Amino acid sequence: VLSEGFEGLMLSLSDREFLLQTKTPNTFHLLLPARERDVVLLSLCLQDNGDDTHRIAPSPVVHVRGLCESVVEADLVESLEKFGNICYVMMMPFKRQALVEFEDVESADRCVACGSKEAVYIAGQQAYFNYSTSKRITRPTNADDPNSGNKVLLLSIQNPLYPITTDVLYTVCNPIGNVLRIVIFKRNGIQAMPSRLNVIRNDNDSWDYTKPFLVRRERGKGRQRQAILGEHPSSYSDNGYGSHCPLLPLPSNNRFKRSSHEVPDVVAYPLPQTSSYIGHSSSSVAMVSGLHSTKMNCTRIFNLFCLYGNIEKVKFMKSVPGTALVEMGDEYAVDRAITHLNSIKVFSKRLNVCVSKQHAVIPSQVFELEDGTSSYKDFAMTRNNRFTSAGQASKNIIQPPSCVLHFYNVPPCITEDDLLRLCTEHDVPGFIKFKMFDAKPSSKTISGLLEFDSKTHAVEVLTVLNHYQIRIPNGSNPYTLKLCFSTSSHL
Repeated sequence: VLSEGFEGLMLSLSDREFLLQTKTPNTFHLLLPARERDVVLLSLCLQDNGDDTHRIAPSPVVHVRGLCESVVEADLVESLEKFGNICYVMMMPFKRQALVEFEDVESADRCVACGSKEAVYIAGQQAYFNYSTSKRITRPTNADDPNSGNKVLLLSIQNPLYPITTDVLYTVCNPIGNVLRIVIFKRNGIQAMPSRLNVIRNDNDSWDYTKPFLVRRERGKGRQRQAILGEHPSSYSDNGYGSHCPLLPLPSNNRFKRSSHEVPDVVAYPLPQTSSYIGHSSSSVAMVSGLHSTKMNCTRIFNLFCLYGNIEKVKFMKSVPGTALVEMGDEYAVDRAITHLNSIKVFSKRLNVCVSKQHAVIPSQVFELEDGTSSYKDFAMTRNNRFTSAGQASKNIIQPPSCVLHFYNVPPCITEDDLLRLCTEHDVPGFIKFKMFDAKPSSKTISGLLEFDSKTHAVEVLTVLNHYQIRIPNGSNPYTLKLCFSTSSHL
């Protein structure tokens, strides 16, 4: 479409791009590559008859172009509903285009006018708008149900106290009617659209229940399920580690596979301990500054931050020494990390943990840290993430740093002296008190408590030794030492 005011247009012919440049207000010429300029192919003239017959008449349906490949209906609704109520969206994914039908022409006018004056972004990419020649989008019909209409329900959730995931919405909606798909997107609150949507991946924010094995692969790697819980109860209530809190049941056909020893069929959501959940962070990336230049690396950041949520990626910033970005499983995990880790001391330096303006960690400008390790590491597929299933998450204690560490997954042959020797070998403070829990005769591992002189000493030991691989003579596989902060203040 050519209209007044264009300096030039890009024209694509047979997968080749050419520039159409205006010579007069109504004439455009095709500029060819240098080797082909001796051939004149095209000259376009627009006749101005004093009317707008060449323009497309205003319509409540807007044609959207320039979309990214992964865009879904929810992205369009999120970006364009500020212009007016949206009745229907039809995607043209292979063309990177879509049709959006507004409730009235005035809403479409505002959309097209705004798009012509300033950049309008959809899913982070600038989009372009014009009126469609259609006055209404033709709805798909269901041959099995002649009376089928719009099956998409928009849910708006304001001030959520807990993570709103596909599991939660499925639990709420499915008893009323069979849920096919759910897509969650965030604005001021949280909005979700269960039913007829284009879902390209099964994760924490979208799920196609008709395609349970749908997985989106990024950069050649499979992406694990994100953190599914907010705060998590202790599973050690019998040992004085706290009591369970009100429970929210998961759907009976929950997609997480549980082994026989994973008893819980419910997900526990205790009330938040801080007010941060009233206006939680708007990014799943935390920025951490004040890191020790020689003693902190990506793995040690993971060891500390994994207590409060899944860790996707960690990257040190080359331009800001001693600062790293930590992409976590969800925004609530960032809230918990800020609440519990901001201002703590690690290796004589005080950490500053805050919400990053970035919404993802990009592996650019990778360099070597002073200890010889990489400045970037992807943890999305590590088994050491602790919130990847309901069974795992229910065993975690969301606890602020304390001077007592709880250790578990240790081979029975390991003694108190062995653990003290491990601290000495890694140049971290030793513990002053030791307690081992009684293990069942059939148990293959032991657990217990370690008390340190100060909270700072406990933090440093956890940062260095969490997930340390303990090898035993004649053992086929190493044991992964697991550490977390205890609810006990002393032994």
